[in-house]
Amino acid sequence: MLEEPRRFRVRSDAALAILTGLGGFWRLAGIFRLIPRRLRDALYDYVARKRFEWFGRRDSCRVPTPDERERFLP
Repeated sequence: MLEEPRRFRVRSDAALAILTGLGGFWRLAGIFRLIPRRLRDALYDYVARKRFEWFGRRDSCRVPTPDERERFLP
């Protein structure tokens, strides 16, 4: 879920808002808004169900290295 001032977006609408908000090349993802929400949400739900099968599941989150940690805001 993506929360914006006075507006909530869920499922495929939230994913598309995040991608287009990244700017650059990712703004092209906005073209998927032409697909009816019902179909986009069905695809979103399918990927959500299959993601661990495709990408695996980890027991814990990866801890960034000290060099990577410097790239994060405090």
